[in-house]
Amino acid sequence: MRTLGLYALSLQVQGGTAADPVVNHDILSLIARSSLLAKFVLLILILFSVISWGVILYKLWSLGRAERQSATFLDIFRKSSKFSEVQAVCKNLNDSPLVGVFQAGYAELNTQLRQSTPAAPAGAPVRSTLKSLPALDRALLRAATVEINRLEDRVSFLATTASITPYIGLFGTVWGIMSAFQGIGATGSTNLGVVAPGIAEALIATAAGLFAAIPAVYFYNHLSGRVKLLASEMDDFSLEFLNISERNFT
Repeated sequence: MRTLGLYALSLQVQGGTAADPVVNHDILSLIARSSLLAKFVLLILILFSVISWGVILYKLWSLGRAERQSATFLDIFRKSSKFSEVQAVCKNLNDSPLVGVFQAGYAELNTQLRQSTPAAPAGAPVRSTLKSLPALDRALLRAATVEINRLEDRVSFLATTASITPYIGLFGTVWGIMSAFQGIGATGSTNLGVVAPGIAEALIATAAGLFAAIPAVYFYNHLSGRVKLLASEMDDFSLEFLNISERNFT
């Protein structure tokens, strides 16, 4: 009896060892056996996932630069006594959205000051005044809108990925289950060994859709929140620019 028990145990060990490679490559073998339509669906989902990760990495990098340069620009702006001094450093901080807002306001301010310069007697000091504070406000608002659109560029693709890839995966799953049931009807067998592989192949599409959608949802919300913070910073900066202009040129 002891000899038979040892023999049975050795067979179990050998059987488990032989089955391990099949388990390790189970998903790949399911994909290899899947239909042409299922492979096409998986290809689409992989493309969505790769592109969305490219967008995520690029936006994380660009928003990081925008935030760092905005902090530097604000520090220079608040320490400078003249707008011309701030304008001189703008070319080195082009990734900051505050630079675009400042340059639009500075250009509008200079235009108004040149048009409103009065004719003064020789030797008398000339003081330029701001003609229209609302016009300056509109210039700042237009520039802020342009900068927000630039910050939001490509982020909408993440929303598209998050919303559409689960449905693409579900389509592949439904189609695969239909094919599995057709195979069951053709063979006339309801054995689990016959049914399970076809259903497993169908569920891979749903898993791939979720794999593409979940990171897209998270980073869409994360990046949108950072864009909103930068937009709020632009609003605050516009008000600060208006206050300084009103104090000095009206």
